[in-house]
Amino acid sequence: MVRHRTILLAAAALGLAAAAPPAQAAGVVEYAVVDGYTIPEPLTETPGDPVMGRKWAINRKLGNCLSCHQMPIPEEQFHGETGPALYGVGDVYSEGELRLRIVDPKALNPYSMMPSFHKVAGLNRVLDGFENKPILNAQQIEDIVAYLMTLKDTSRN
Repeated sequence: MVRHRTILLAAAALGLAAAAPPAQAAGVVEYAVVDGYTIPEPLTETPGDPVMGRKWAINRKLGNCLSCHQMPIPEEQFHGETGPALYGVGDVYSEGELRLRIVDPKALNPYSMMPSFHKVAGLNRVLDGFENKPILNAQQIEDIVAYLMTLKDTSRN
């Protein structure tokens, strides 16, 4: 291990080793923001699974959407109120608009309290263990987008 690190350091000092782009090194899929408000292209080739997306959204160690948003998930307690309620969000936004709001909400509102779930560069006060790692991987993002697109009813029953 020490020998390998020494070789890498020496190669880097000589300019022989090229660093991988931060997005690839961190497991973040590259994406393009179009017109400043959407990521129209999916982050994966596998379509999002709304059943898995619901699980990621309520998982307190991953999406944790319930900490800030009210959602049509009555069996879960303690819905947040700092973010907008997500009832009917699938009628309000397109997949691409939702994708950007999850991947990098600060691209739309730099003062947003919502974390960037699939971005690692330019972040402040990152929790130990999450440095250079996205909170959600690309497939989890697509699953959550697929789930949010199923939320068409604005009633809160």
